[in-house]
Amino acid sequence: MDDIKKGMLAISKAGHDFKKVYMIVDFDDEYVYLCDGVLRKADRPKKKKYKHIQIVKNVPTEWLRYFEGNAKPTDTEIKKAVKAFSDRFV
Repeated sequence: MDDIKKGMLAISKAGHDFKKVYMIVDFDDEYVYLCDGVLRKADRPKKKKYKHIQIVKNVPTEWLRYFEGNAKPTDTEIKKAVKAFSDRFV
């Protein structure tokens, strides 16, 4: 997936976590690795196939800055970003 960047948000479209918002912390050819900062922390991301998520393309740039260089966001920063989006849109 060419248009996916670390730090973008994704909404689950399938599974027991249907409609849950996550932050993308990594991805490869087949899977994305998602965290929410609460149950799925940065050290133990959830692995999900691309077809089971919907990418949120309108993400504020301050969330994407967490992944500039090799810096990783903390669980608190992930939780804030997910909560801010969920409160506004979901």
